[in-house]
Formats: sequence, C-alpha cells, structure tokens
Amino acid sequence: MKKVIVAVAVIVLILVVVSLMFFRRTPFAYSGVIEAIQVDTSSRLTGQVIKNYFDEGNDIKKGDLLAELDCKDVNIALDLADKEYKRAAQLLKSTAGSKADYDRAKYQYDNAVLQQSWCKITAPSDGRILYRYLEEGDLAVPGRKLFTSADMREMDVWFYVPHDELANLRVNQKVQGILPEVNRTFEGVIIVVNDEAEFTPKNVQTRSERTRLVFGIKTRFKNDAGFTLKPGMTMEIRIK
Repeated sequence: MKKVIVAVAVIVLILVVVSLMFFRRTPFAYSGVIEAIQVDTSSRLTGQVIKNYFDEGNDIKKGDLLAELDCKDVNIALDLADKEYKRAAQLLKSTAGSKADYDRAKYQYDNAVLQQSWCKITAPSDGRILYRYLEEGDLAVPGRKLFTSADMREMDVWFYVPHDELANLRVNQKVQGILPEVNRTFEGVIIVVNDEAEFTPKNVQTRSERTRLVFGIKTRFKNDAGFTLKPGMTMEIRIK
C-alpha cells in the first residue's frame, strides 16, 4: 500500500511539473549590440580650421561652439555687401535709387551675414563627441564631417527574431534590457518592427544562425545618470 501511495505521489508531482511547464509562458530573450543615436556635424564652407574647442569624449550642449574657420574671403564679401546695402538705402531715400536695387543689395548683405555665421561650427544637439575628424590647420570643405556626436541619454538596440516570434511583438511594447556583466536591467520600448525578412546579420557568431531569415526589431532604452549604457556593449533583450 505504501508503494502505491509513493507511486501516485510521484505521478502527481510529474503531472504538476509538466503542467507548469506547459501553461507558464516563459519570456524569450535575444541579444543585440547597443548603438548610440549619432549626429554628424559638417562644414558649409571651405576654410581652414583655426580653432577646435572640444576633444573626443567631451560632453556638449546644443549651440556650443565646436570649432572656428578662417573665413577671410567671407569677411571681405560681408564688408563689401554692407557698404553696397547702405549705399542702396541712402539712394532709395533720396529717390535716386530704385526699390529693385535696394532689394538686391539687401539680399546680398543678408546672404553674406548668413555665410559669416557658418564660420563658427556649433553643436546641433546635446551629446558627447565620439570623433573629431579635423585638427587645427586642416582644410574643411562643404559636406565633410568635422565631428560625430551621440546623445548618450538614449540608446538603440537591434535584435532579430524568426517569423514565429513576430506575432508576439508590436511597436510601443515594453521590453527589458539586461547587461549581464554588471547585472543591471533597463526598461525599454520597441520602436520599429521590420515588415520584411532579412538574413541574420554577419555579427551573429554561428554560420547556421547567419543563414536564417529573420525580422529586425529596434528597441530604445533610456540611459541612467551615469551613462552606464555605452555604444558597442552587448545587451540581452527580454520580452515579457
């Protein structure tokens, strides 16, 4: 009789364990690399860099003066435009000039003032300088990057899921990010769910994983006051 009771207890225990495993929805996890939201700052003019005010790693605020260019030609053009504008204004007052000449001179003056403002390179947003591409004495040209900065207050992480998991994910869904090295968790949100499949990115380590078709999921996390989250770190993403 005792053996029967033990056997029944074992069977009941097995059934309980199987039931818990079947009905409990365990969160699934994927890993991704943390990326900063980067902003490139370029020159709009051709000119020599005469002064850099920030180094790589420095924190900046929107509007901070990052660098200055030698704009002698721009200054000469502004001085000439200023004289022409004042002359046109005087002629218009004395009725010896035309409104069209005045408007043309004013446009040239305003354009020269605008170009002179471009000689000072300012920060487009808050962030941290990641790269400074030109040193003092180097020549800046239109479109060439001078600085790359990143807003360290928020970080993005892409991870990739197979088709079967896509139905469980949606934009604005809450996710949890874990940094295993420091045992820290961060709350995030899904901001992009790709509609088209792609092959798993090459940074996935195994060849079999790289050959699968997956869907990219972009998540965003708020950093803490100490900026623990840094570009290049690996984060584990858990979907509850």
